Amino acid sequence: MELLNKRPDDMARITTKELADAFIAEQVAEVRAQVGDKKVLLALSGGVDSSVVAALLIKAIGKQLVCVHVNHGLMRKGESEQVIELFKNGLDANLIYVDATDRFLDLLKDVSDPETKRKIIGGEFIKVFDEESSKLEGISFLAQGTIYPDIIESKGVKAHHNVGGLPEDMQMELVEPVRLLYKDEVRVVGEALGLPHDMVYRQPFPGPGLGVRCLGAITRDRLHALREADAILREEFDKSGLAGKVWQYFIAVPDMKSVGVRDGKRYEGWPAIIRAVNTTDAMTATIEEIPYELLHHITDRITHEVEGINRVLLDLTPKPIGTIEWE
Repeated sequence: MELLNKRPDDMARITTKELADAFIAEQVAEVRAQVGDKKVLLALSGGVDSSVVAALLIKAIGKQLVCVHVNHGLMRKGESEQVIELFKNGLDANLIYVDATDRFLDLLKDVSDPETKRKIIGGEFIKVFDEESSKLEGISFLAQGTIYPDIIESKGVKAHHNVGGLPEDMQMELVEPVRLLYKDEVRVVGEALGLPHDMVYRQPFPGPGLGVRCLGAITRDRLHALREADAILREEFDKSGLAGKVWQYFIAVPDMKSVGVRDGKRYEGWPAIIRAVNTTDAMTATIEEIPYELLHHITDRITHEVEGINRVLLDLTPKPIGTIEWE
């Protein structure tokens, strides 16, 4: 089945449950026509897009959907556990969990170029799915949470894990039911499908995960520091009420050190860079103003609780000119 790559000019923006229900009914019919009685393998990251696709496909084809959650070692703190709890225990999904941490981090060792990192991660994902599908019978399709900005941005801006870098000899046909939707529409569809509010409004997370926020060549110690600092930022945004107000917020840690002082001694560490932006379609983004009192508190926690971090910086750059992610 030929999939459209351009959103029709007359396609109404999905803003209500009624419009979402109509979209769901249309996609359920299309997926059933495309898939027939075959099985579909879903790359379930636990992010908004893949979760909405999972719920939509469960509605369309039930147990024909096989969800595979790959822990590539680049997830946020506690994220894989949350995916298992929500989908396996909550939605009774047919879920396979693969811990491929060492496999991914070994491949990424000494790789500093962002595009190369994305392609390694995306390519390895496909290999993992091919391996998993070869253990199963009747897997003919690969489902993905590609959304419209991914398609637009893949034309030269970045090699997106959903669009760029897929091997030409990939054995599975793609199923991408939300590929013509913007992020805000995906959320409306997710709620119409009955997914929990906190899951549907969870902030977006790139396919390469913390791999594009641990800037430059990834090391395990810096990745660990990034994960811990990011968890503190998320916890404090939750407590302060900013979590529901800010579209995306995260920490990036560059591969550079500066001198500092800790316990009266010289202490070299990495800077943690706070990024907090608002947007409706991910094509442009504005900066969220964070109260200084909260920034001081976050800084105090990160610099005292996270080994290896000795400075906290705030990124004030809108999109354009800066992209949302650093890499």
